[in-house]
Amino acid sequence: MVTLVTKLVHCFHRRRRYVQYTMNQESTTRVTEKPEFNRSSSQDSLDELSMEDYWTELENIKKSSENGQEDEEVVVVKEPDEGELEEEWLKEAGLSNLFGESADDPQESMVFLSTLTRTQAAAVQKRVETVSQTLRKKNKQHHIPDVRDIFAQRRESKEKAPDGPELQSVRANENKYEGKDDQASSIIVGNEKLILPVPEDTPSSETAINLEVSFAEQAVNQQESSKDKTQKNEGNDASLPSFRLPKDKTGTTKIGDLAPQDMKKVCRLALIELTALYDVLGIELKQQKAVKIKTRDSGLFGVPLTTLLEQDQRKVPGARIPLIFKKLISRIEEGGLETEGLLRIPGVAIRIKNLCQELEAKFYEGTFNWEGVKQHDAASLLKLFIRELPQPLLSVEYLKAFQAVQNLPTKKQQLQALNLLVILLPDANRDTLKALLEFLQKVIDNKEKNKMTVMNVAMVMAPNLFMCHALDLKSSEQREFVMAAGTANIMHLLIRYQKLLWTIPKFIINQVRKQNTENHKKDKRAMKKLLKKMAYDREKYEKQDKSTNDADVPQGVIRVQAPHLSKVSMAIQLTEELKASDVLARFLSQESGVAQTLKRGEVFLYEIGGNIGERCLDDDTYMKDLYQLNPNAEWVIKSKPL
Repeated sequence: MVTLVTKLVHCFHRRRRYVQYTMNQESTTRVTEKPEFNRSSSQDSLDELSMEDYWTELENIKKSSENGQEDEEVVVVKEPDEGELEEEWLKEAGLSNLFGESADDPQESMVFLSTLTRTQAAAVQKRVETVSQTLRKKNKQHHIPDVRDIFAQRRESKEKAPDGPELQSVRANENKYEGKDDQASSIIVGNEKLILPVPEDTPSSETAINLEVSFAEQAVNQQESSKDKTQKNEGNDASLPSFRLPKDKTGTTKIGDLAPQDMKKVCRLALIELTALYDVLGIELKQQKAVKIKTRDSGLFGVPLTTLLEQDQRKVPGARIPLIFKKLISRIEEGGLETEGLLRIPGVAIRIKNLCQELEAKFYEGTFNWEGVKQHDAASLLKLFIRELPQPLLSVEYLKAFQAVQNLPTKKQQLQALNLLVILLPDANRDTLKALLEFLQKVIDNKEKNKMTVMNVAMVMAPNLFMCHALDLKSSEQREFVMAAGTANIMHLLIRYQKLLWTIPKFIINQVRKQNTENHKKDKRAMKKLLKKMAYDREKYEKQDKSTNDADVPQGVIRVQAPHLSKVSMAIQLTEELKASDVLARFLSQESGVAQTLKRGEVFLYEIGGNIGERCLDDDTYMKDLYQLNPNAEWVIKSKPL
């Protein structure tokens, strides 16, 4: 570790000497020395050269921006005051009616608040207090509820049982997942703590990610349990754990599996949970307020993702990833992913500029000659596309939150924060990021020939994702060095654990189910009241309601609907071992004719209604366990929407 630190610091000083040299020798040009591809077997040497990849990429970006758009608009983002920041936070969390006029249903907000964990409630309470103080100072006339009233019931229960059932269940549940949770390797540079990227070739331990318990609650539990224990020796924690998700009998929920109304609730809970996690760990989480800047309303490069997708969808309905982005990736793949230095070696700057202009003119007409695009040029165009987005791919609102991930003390907590941040990204950003990470993994899979390990790729791609050209992000050299290692570490985690990051934690799904259940009870009470007013017989209504739910289906049997298949309905006996894949297999085995061409992966079993809006089930969902969790659901086989 000492050798690695020495190499990284030498890298930093060599970088500083280079900057000083270029400032004193403006009339001369220096060719940056490229590390040889025949890498040394020494891991420390590999780390040093990987850091050089970062600085080389940074220099290439600066050179390309000098040769590019001179009239580029730089926006200096004004930091909002703390009160404004917390108001925005409460709005995004769906709790704007706690501090002023709002169209949201106050009763629904109270139901929402009742489902929060103690750490989530503390995060909300902290923001409400800040907004209340700010509004009082400004003499606002809004009615501001006292936080003691909002969380009165929770406070009473905590006073009665400070170490009550909730905390005990957290600890019991967490014990199932105990394993080696490696501390992130770090050094101190100036006053900054720098968390280093970890080589991927070192032996790794396997750690289960607990998705049943709030991440912030786990962090509190870990802090409390470590008070009387000796702290871990960071020197023994150099490896990157092989994280895995334990099997969940009620099914794993991926982003894209839920109906929009439930996904909206998931995003609100993810924001509160992320804030609670950062609060518990003492990390400042400041959302950047999105700013309106003048952008192009057509074209390919420098166009907002949403605008780009709107024009793409006129050509390809249902497109979720920009067509130019997909085409650049496919062009690189067609050229072969074994090419040495892929993504690392830049294309010729003047040629890249000419290709950009030609693409802008000919791409949508279909007359652009892709055969003439060299592979390194296509890779440079892909990185340029990402950099030229008016708002960063990781979003203006959450770019700082992504950067702050490096300050979390353990790799598990870094992964948990990234999971929540991915959930919070806008759909277009999230889908494009997913396509990028999948492509980068393919590049890494060919590392034996292209010499691009996950560390090399992370170092090259980090400046492209974390440098926002439209914002004034100037920083000192020391800060730049910390940013280099930190963002490369985050990029490394995004690539390495991408299959886990698109999973919605079970504890959030359970909170959504609880919200839906409470709202249904409220709606049912309102309906009964209305029916009584209209002079209907209440007993008759309840009897009819019960009969429609039970609809000639015996106990332990579910009726599965498949309106688009030849067998449109089937009663299926629940057993301990029956999975969603078995239900699909029974329907597909009875298909004939054109419908017989349907394959697994084209249609899915859905859980609809009850305590969830709509949820696509994974193949390994045990139906009896899920039925017990949501007995009022309907079961439907259909294809996923585009």
